[in-house]
Order: sequence, then structure tokens, then C-alpha cells
Amino acid sequence: MGPTGIGFREEYQRSLSDPEGFWLGAAQAVEWTAPPARAFDGSLPPAGRWFPDGELNTCFNALDRHVAAGHGDRTALIHDSAMTGVQRTYTYRELTDQVARFAGVLRAQGVGRGDRVLIYLPMIPEAAIAMLAAARLGAIHSVVFGGFAASELATRLSDAAPKVVVTTSGGLEPNRAIEYLPTVHEALAKAGMPELPVITKHRDGFAGLPEGRQLNTVDWDTALADAEPAACVPVKAGDPLYILYTSGTTGTPKGVVRDNGGHAVVLLWSMANLYDIHTGDVWWTASDVGWVVGHSYIVYGPLLAGATTLMYEGKPVGTPDAGAFWRVIEQHKVKALFTAPTALRAIRKVDPEAELLKKHDVGHLQTLFTAGERLDVDTYHWAGRVLGVPVVDHWWQTETGWAIVGNPRGLDPLPIKAGSPTLPMPGYDLRIVDGLGAEVAAGEEGNIVLRLPLPPGTLPTLWQDDQRFKDSYLSAFPGFYATGDSGYVDDDGYVFVMGRTDDVINVAGHRLSTGAIEQVVGTHAAVAECAVLGVADALKGQKAVGYVVLKAGASIAPEVLEKELVALVRREIGPVADFKTAVVVEALPKTRSGKILRKTMRQIADGDDYVVPSTIEDRSVIDSLIPVLTENLP
Repeated sequence: MGPTGIGFREEYQRSLSDPEGFWLGAAQAVEWTAPPARAFDGSLPPAGRWFPDGELNTCFNALDRHVAAGHGDRTALIHDSAMTGVQRTYTYRELTDQVARFAGVLRAQGVGRGDRVLIYLPMIPEAAIAMLAAARLGAIHSVVFGGFAASELATRLSDAAPKVVVTTSGGLEPNRAIEYLPTVHEALAKAGMPELPVITKHRDGFAGLPEGRQLNTVDWDTALADAEPAACVPVKAGDPLYILYTSGTTGTPKGVVRDNGGHAVVLLWSMANLYDIHTGDVWWTASDVGWVVGHSYIVYGPLLAGATTLMYEGKPVGTPDAGAFWRVIEQHKVKALFTAPTALRAIRKVDPEAELLKKHDVGHLQTLFTAGERLDVDTYHWAGRVLGVPVVDHWWQTETGWAIVGNPRGLDPLPIKAGSPTLPMPGYDLRIVDGLGAEVAAGEEGNIVLRLPLPPGTLPTLWQDDQRFKDSYLSAFPGFYATGDSGYVDDDGYVFVMGRTDDVINVAGHRLSTGAIEQVVGTHAAVAECAVLGVADALKGQKAVGYVVLKAGASIAPEVLEKELVALVRREIGPVADFKTAVVVEALPKTRSGKILRKTMRQIADGDDYVVPSTIEDRSVIDSLIPVLTENLP
């Protein structure tokens, strides 16, 4: 039994046997303008909707209600920039005022309920303010990670069709400044939207647009000073709160939709029960607002819970050193940290014995949570040893918005098994099935699927594309959501997630389509065909490696080609792809139908057991590639 006296396994079973009662109970933590009488309506397309008769405003629940309850002087947001050395703190009252006034700025640009606002910002307070301001108006925000290139930004502009873009002069990396405005200018031109208003927060040290280029710019500070505060606009629980684009296996981004009602309910449930974070606690998610983790657990979750959220602009190493995280935890008295295993591996690589940790008092830290990629056993043990606190892995996806599998630290902490994120969370009826959809025995690896309906807070559909939603997630195993991951469940019910079953790779927690990278590599004049694999990487989980076949008669040195391809991918997809290796090969192994055997190549490159499919066209090709694929194996 946990601290509340409620056994988690019993709560989980209740969520499956009585979902109406379970989720209507959880919904009482939300302040509704029209409370829901029903938890779920399965008749609504494409796969049902949660709290169909409820109305609320997410921004009101995250900000205004705390002020109204007399907590306006409590700290809501701490911004700690290791890049500039500047820190800023916002109380709930101050943040509510800023958000209400920026909502007025958006309203003055014609933004209203259901309109889209595209946000292209780094880790500065204005990112959270812009997101909450859009939510305040009942508008739909779409945040695009600041590392993405103009072509990626343009596809999102075209798909979301926003009324306005919110951006800044640029973002800061440890050794460079990244100009945003030229990228925004190029993206708007590519999307055919050159006149779209661009609300711009000025930051010193950036060059801005080259002479001769113009944007329809609205200055953030000037507009904010003149703005009339906007009130909260109630919306239906099923109305979209945001669109977040994730890589598709075809290379075309998928616009994951998050609703308002289910999202608020599950984030409040998870902050208290999964993370043990409550009113007044200091919570730090070391991620970026461009990713789902930043949406759920930098901005919305902690503010809905009345906690203090920490927004960090910096890196785990290099800003200034591998003690950066420990400094932040000490200075701000962080109760729990949520980060990616990549960050821990980076710290360990530079400071293996955690000598820099000895310089800081991190005694306020009670739990370290990780997600975004599999937490390897070595990193798990290292982090637990040096920090002396529970290290809790949990597993989820952009599509789900919160944990599929986790360990409920605030409800009923369960024994931790290295390599497992523990048990399914409420509402997730998780099964392991073979390729035909039949359940497999405990300990046997298969496809991880979730019986429908998915719980609240998960994607109800893709933006303006119900059919792609069904094709992408519901068609492979009828009656189930296909996670695209493989794994197994042991005799205790613990879930072990082994990896992706498609060609979307995970680089430092960022999901990237190898197909999209291949499309870029294939545009090089010397390249006939290519395969990009996600090869296991000790630091970042996976790294993208390109295997390239040259066109007949092409004359280019391999090292020159690699340099040009790296630059090409960086320009078209962005630095986030971390594409650094391109290898020239004579041929790629294919089936008789022409499909490149990427999975087999990846297994060889990772040193895994593999079976060459009987459908291979020429076995000698794979044999000739083995020395190349295994060249970097330890």
C-alpha cells in the first residue's frame, strides 16, 4: 500500500473495469465551466472522445484559479538561463497578467477560438506565455522546436495554416547563436505565406534579417505594453488545445492533436500520483517546449497542479560544465528532476565519478525521472549511486501525451526493476501480440499494443486527417492502438520496451524519420540511392548513419561527399538530426520486390542476432556489407 493507503494495482484495475467512475472522479480536480456528466462517448469519430459534454479553459485552470484561491504570490515559473546567466521568477499573479496581456496581443491580430498560432521559440519564458495565451483564447497552438530548418517549419505552416507566428531573434547554443528570423522568412516564403504577422521578441546579439528581406513584424514588447488583457474563453473538452508534429514513417509530419479536457484531467492525475508533485513543490523537466515532454511537464502539468516549474536554457554539459544540473537543483531546491537518459550519459562521460556533484547540496532532490528513450541499465545504476535517490524510468509517446507505463511515486511506489519502466498506467490496457495479433506468453517479445479506447489525454486524431490517424495507429491490429514499439511483459506484469518496430529513430529523445533524412541525402547529385539507419549509440540512444550508393560515373571523394551530405541534412532538417556519418557502399541489400533490408542492416550494425530474409535478391550483397556495418562495433 502506498502513502494514500490505496494499492496501485487495484486502482489500475478499477480504471479498466469502471472507466466512467474512475475518470469522472479524476475530473473533479479540474475546474469546469460545465462539468461533464459522461466520461466517454465511443460513438464520436474517429475513435471516441472523453468528457464530451464538459466545458473548461485550460489556461484558467493553470493560472487564474490559483490566483483566485489566494495563491497569487506563490512562484509559478523560474527561468534559469545558463546561456546568459540571467534568472527570472514569475509569481502566479505576474504570469497570469503577462499571459492575459499577450492573449490581448494575439486577439488584436485576429486570433480567436479555434484559430492556430505557430510558436517558434527557444527555452525562454515567452514560449510558455505564448502557449498559455493561445489556450486562454481557445485558440490552438503548434510549437515547432527551434532547431528545425526552414523546410520543416514550412511544412508545419502549410498544414496548420496559422493566423500568426510567434518567434524571437534567435536561440543560444554553447558555442554559437542560431538566427531564427532568416529561417522564419524562408519558411513563410516556401509555405506561400509571406504576409503572415510575425510577433517577435527581440534578443540582443543577433543580426536579424539580411538587408532587402522583410517580415510583417509585430514587436512583442511594444504590443504587450499597449495590449488590453483578454479573458479566458471556455471551450468544449474535446476541442483541440494544440497540434504537435511528430515524424511519420513516410517522412511527412503527423499533426498529433491534444484535446483540452482529457489533457487537463490526466496531467493533474499524473502530477500527483505518478510524480508525487503537489502545490508549492519545485519541479524541473529538463526538456524543451518543442517536444511533448515540454508541453506536458514544463508548461501545463506543473502549473495545473499549482507547483513551481523550472524552465532551463542550457545543456547538461558545457554550460559551463558537467555540474550544471547539480547547480540548478541546489539553487532552486528542486524536489524532482525529469530528464532524458542522454543527458545523464553526457554528464557521466565528462564526469564519470560525479566529482562536480560533491560541490553542490542536492539534498532537496527526492526522485529522478527519465523518459524519451530506453534507460540503459548502466546509466540507471550510475545515476542511482551518485545521487542516492530512486531513478524512475517511464515510457510514453508524443501521441499519448503522458506515461503509458510508469511507477506511481505519489500513490503506491512499486519496486524498481532495472530496464523496465514498471507497470501500465490507468486506462492503458496493454498487450503484447505477435504479427497476427495473437497474444504471446509472458517473457516473449512482440508488438506492444493498447486496447481501445485509449485513456484521456491521448491523441483523439491527427490534425484534419482522421483517415491517416486510423491508418497509422488503428489498422495494424483492429481494436488496438499500435505503439510501433516492441517489448515483453514479465511474470510480475512489468513491461520491458525493446525498441521501435518502424524506421523512426530516436536521437537523444528526439524522434526522427530515417525516410525524411533519406529524401534529403537522395537529392545530392552524386547519390543513386541510400539507406539511413538508426544505429545504437552509447550517448544518444541512436545515431543516424547513411549508407550511400553512387551514381555510375560519379567522381567524388568519400570524405568530400560525407561533408556535403552532413551539411545538406543540417540545412534541410536541422542540427537536431545529428547526422554525421555517410558511408559509400557498392550496393544495398534488397528483397526481390526492391525493398531495402534496413532492419537486417541495423541488426548487423548493432551487433544483434539477425536472420537474412529468404526474400533477399542477392545474398552476396549483405555479406559484402558486414565489414562496413560492423566497423564501429566495440
